[in-house]
Amino acid sequence: MDQTLVPELKIQHFEGPMDLLYHLVEKNDIDIFDIPIATICEQYMDYLDKMKSLDMEIASEFLVMAASLVLIKTKMMLPGSKTGENGDAEPDPREDLVVSLMRYKRCKLFAEELKERREKYSGCRTRPAMTAKDLGIKVVPVKQEFSKEAFDDAVDDVCTRNEVRFADISAKITHILRKDKLSIRQRMKTLWKTITGRGKMFFSELFAGRKKDEDYKMEKIVSFLAILELVRNDSITVEQKRLFDDILIEEKKI
Repeated sequence: MDQTLVPELKIQHFEGPMDLLYHLVEKNDIDIFDIPIATICEQYMDYLDKMKSLDMEIASEFLVMAASLVLIKTKMMLPGSKTGENGDAEPDPREDLVVSLMRYKRCKLFAEELKERREKYSGCRTRPAMTAKDLGIKVVPVKQEFSKEAFDDAVDDVCTRNEVRFADISAKITHILRKDKLSIRQRMKTLWKTITGRGKMFFSELFAGRKKDEDYKMEKIVSFLAILELVRNDSITVEQKRLFDDILIEEKKI
């Protein structure tokens, strides 16, 4: 591997997974339209490993991005992934990621520009506004009729719009707080106990009878990452006979 593409990552605070991904792209001086997904995926996972080694709880958003990178990497490794059944070129699996990075880069540049302006002009003071009298303008009073009916209609309109806008904010906040409680380490312990008790099982059996609610997708992602960690630790073996078949998980015999 080219040594210039392996920067030493310092454990620091990133605002989110896209901030970390953008940092890796900039650090490696990578063309954003031709991202070496295998290299970026490896460095991203290495950063998460360093966070775990310091007993830092990894936010669920970072895990979702990790799963997305693994999925893109897998799609690019599949034979014939560049052409469809009719011989037409299939979309690049990295396309959505590139679009998201471009949007993030634009917002980050705007934020830096605003920060510079704030630092430059925060000490400036404007003179008080001049009155009409100061400007030599004669003010002609205009009599306005107050309509209580129009005022009540305006208040009702504002209340209706606010009800629609903020109706589900409580549910969203609860969902976010619940997601952050998911831990790969805790999931590894649970999976290891289940697998050693049964000897072997299929991945789908982990969610048998599980209600597909808001946490279902996140739980599957965390479980998949926990299985990858157990494989890397030589604790279990996995087998998938064909693409998209169920994954057989088995305790590794010593």
